[in-house]
Amino acid sequence: MTATQAEDGIHPVAQEQPPFAQYLGLRITAARPDRVEAEMPVIPELINRNGVLHGGAIMGIADNLGGTGAFMNLGPDEGTTTVESKTNFLRAVPPGDLLRAVSVPLHIGRKTQIWQTTLLRGDGKVAAIVTQTQLTLRPGDRG
Repeated sequence: MTATQAEDGIHPVAQEQPPFAQYLGLRITAARPDRVEAEMPVIPELINRNGVLHGGAIMGIADNLGGTGAFMNLGPDEGTTTVESKTNFLRAVPPGDLLRAVSVPLHIGRKTQIWQTTLLRGDGKVAAIVTQTQLTLRPGDRG
């Protein structure tokens, strides 16, 4: 990493996020190969019919963070895709809150990585925990 990247704590792979993450309003606050952190404001467009943050938004954030972490642990010609994801929803997140997320690897292997993302409400209480498996894609695997 360059001095600037080391100072802001964001790995180069994590600096450019895909359009979906941008649509959600996700902001990466720190990213290293062993930990990815982000936050997202809970805006009206992401609220479900019960008046709280939609579970799909929670899963989308976690998937993006786990994928970002996995990418930081790949070789130059490799990619990754999610092959499994499990979510435990523990508490609702109200509109106007600031959701924070921390993703860490539970396993980094040659063919798979397992990442666990903990999503926290503004009051610090855990809203959800997502565990996902990322498959490493090598040249010739895609198609």
